[in-house]
Amino acid sequence: MSLFFAFLLAATQAVAPQAPATPPAVPQNGSPATPQVVTPPKPPVVPPSPDPASTHFLTEAGVLLVTIKPGAVADYELVIRTLQEALAKDKDPIRAAAAKGWHVFKASENDAKGNPIYIHVMLPAVTGFDYRPSLLIDELVKDVAPDLLSRYQDAFAAPPTRLNLTEFANMSVAPLPVPTPETKKPGGR
Repeated sequence: MSLFFAFLLAATQAVAPQAPATPPAVPQNGSPATPQVVTPPKPPVVPPSPDPASTHFLTEAGVLLVTIKPGAVADYELVIRTLQEALAKDKDPIRAAAAKGWHVFKASENDAKGNPIYIHVMLPAVTGFDYRPSLLIDELVKDVAPDLLSRYQDAFAAPPTRLNLTEFANMSVAPLPVPTPETKKPGGR
């Protein structure tokens, strides 16, 4: 899993640092105001899907870890390439936004049982969008081979692991001050 953490570090460094939403206020008497911590607005919370197979992300970034049976790699990769081609041609703005931040990596190492690992990184993730390749293929590809999706579904060695990520630190910029109880109170007092 060290490859996974190395990738996450590299991916988060690629995100531009966020500037404070508003500059500190200066009262009319000219003395500096008590600094207040400004937190960026959070994306709307989308209720989890009742479908246990859904692949929705509720945070700014998401990772999907997928293990594939060794004998089914070709089927899995064919579906991912077919989806990539369909998304490249698609004109829907929501799917285009999801595709723009969606990268799929194949780990050089296999899991402990010898299964190849694919890492889907959504950076940024489109909140509430279902990233399931099988659903997207159904929507976008009309001439898919009849048995391709069933071979794709049989390719999984285990259910995918979905991780919703919230950036904790961007190591390329100086850290923001840690909020104290005084700065968390309304008015900073």
